[in-house]
Amino acid sequence: MLNEVHTAIDAHYDEMVGIRRYLHQHPELSFHEEETAKYIASFYEKLEIPHETNVGGNGVIATLKGGKPGKTIALRADFDALPIQDQKDVPYKSTVPGVMHACGHDGHTATLLVLAKVMQTFQENLKGSIVFVHQHAEEITPGGANSIVQTGKLDHIDAVFGNHLWATTDFGKIETKPGVFMAGTDRFDITIKGQGGHGAYPHETKDAIVIAAELISKLQTIISRNIDPLQTAVITIGQVNAGSSFNVIAGEASIIGTVRYLNKDTQQAVKEKMEQIVYGVCHTNGAEVDYVYSEGYPPVDNHEAETELVFSASEQIDEIDQAVEVAPQMGGEDFAYYLEHKPGAFFFTGAKKAGSEAPHHHPLFDIDERAMPIAAKMLIGAACAYQKRHTS
Repeated sequence: MLNEVHTAIDAHYDEMVGIRRYLHQHPELSFHEEETAKYIASFYEKLEIPHETNVGGNGVIATLKGGKPGKTIALRADFDALPIQDQKDVPYKSTVPGVMHACGHDGHTATLLVLAKVMQTFQENLKGSIVFVHQHAEEITPGGANSIVQTGKLDHIDAVFGNHLWATTDFGKIETKPGVFMAGTDRFDITIKGQGGHGAYPHETKDAIVIAAELISKLQTIISRNIDPLQTAVITIGQVNAGSSFNVIAGEASIIGTVRYLNKDTQQAVKEKMEQIVYGVCHTNGAEVDYVYSEGYPPVDNHEAETELVFSASEQIDEIDQAVEVAPQMGGEDFAYYLEHKPGAFFFTGAKKAGSEAPHHHPLFDIDERAMPIAAKMLIGAACAYQKRHTS
């Protein structure tokens, strides 16, 4: 049946592109994807595939029950956009000022919708059930995945698979690995409260900018001097805000950043040392500080058996040149919550567009749309491989 499914997916390529480009023109930010959710639900309504809306927020879940007994496999796609101005010169450029699909979620959605439509034509011969999970709010913590899991709507599934169209990986290439594939992603917010004053009289102040500079330098020593060199972690300062004039010493400064890690022990070590340094530097300089460390998405920890099935699926697809095991990525994904809940695996489908060097979250971001049918074939291939392994 799988060869026939692949042929059917290819036959729906134009429809897949049309959906992706429509969504690209009409992006919505995380937690505000009402119209996108309606579009997805309407697609399933027309197919008369049972579905639920408002799952854990704006999530939509559809279920296709096969004509033969078997396992229940979930396939997930996210559908939120980013607060970035689309600068591409293309007919499908975003029509919403300051908002664009700069991470490929429009492609994920198009892939899963068309896959559902294709699989409906094979429903009688399908083993078990496929649960199509359309998830909102991947880009911003607390994200949509955990809230969907918490509804209990996925308690009955046996496994879950997810794909990310990856714009910096060559077309025709699949990347994943067993174990930790993507990093955990935390955030910290630091507000230093010193004492401002005239730029000519620094001795009468507690300069928040100088304190911030010292703090930033010391935070960077955590990775170089406190974490085992064989363990991986990142501390990035993304925002620093202070001051109002060239001749005024700032009384307050804010620092916002992220911590990335691959295991919980490293996360704890970073957290403990950060707290010591933040309070130590500020108190030594006579300043007060508000410090909040927020744990975000956990690491994406692929299950070994299900990762094997991803590689197995890639062997059945002609357009794939190679499927490789790669080093862990320091980017994060709330797909991690599904993998904490059920066995499964997450993988990248190469979608690098010829002539484009724009990475994810960039104003010129785009994908090679030919990667979408490959992603669809990978998802259904992994699901079928799971069925074969557990029901034959």
